[in-house]
Amino acid sequence: MKGNRRIVLTGGIGAGKSFVGSALEQRNWVVIDADRVGHRVLEPDGAAYEDVVARWPETLVDSRIDRSALASVVFTNPEELERLESITHPRIRAEIEGIVEEIANDVAVEVPLLRDWFPHWPVVVVVASLTTRRARLLGRGMTPLDIGRRLAAQPDEDTWRAAADFVIHNDGTAADLDPQLDELDRFLDDFFVGGSR
Repeated sequence: MKGNRRIVLTGGIGAGKSFVGSALEQRNWVVIDADRVGHRVLEPDGAAYEDVVARWPETLVDSRIDRSALASVVFTNPEELERLESITHPRIRAEIEGIVEEIANDVAVEVPLLRDWFPHWPVVVVVASLTTRRARLLGRGMTPLDIGRRLAAQPDEDTWRAAADFVIHNDGTAADLDPQLDELDRFLDDFFVGGSR
């Protein structure tokens, strides 16, 4: 079955999805970062640019959307966040679908939120302790206040786990991931052969 498996790779901010994604790439997976696609749709020639500028003109700086300014607006107001997602998510999903169609390798689409974009794909959730996640986010230069806001806007770990077909624990090193990725390999072979979910 290797070569045509598709998964959603997700988990809370700071859990280490990109770290797991890099480990999958070492195993010849193609990893598509939905955040990067999300950045592209906000570019001046992007699919969501005009609608976002029309809704939040104050985030426009030198003809470009200032993503930090946009984040400051939407992460403090759930209604505004929902509005932004209603604009950007369909465009992001459409772009990802176009990319995936051209890929023969196994594909993991790394998404930062729980969204039923690809309902027939298994959901692989990366989890880590709050202590680990906060330390990683501080290491990225985020302030404690910003970290608190981002964490508060996301599901708790129980919700992540409930959405998972497979859970990867990511508090350790790359060596700690290897046996879990071997297990994921076996799970996915069974999943796609059996056509479960």
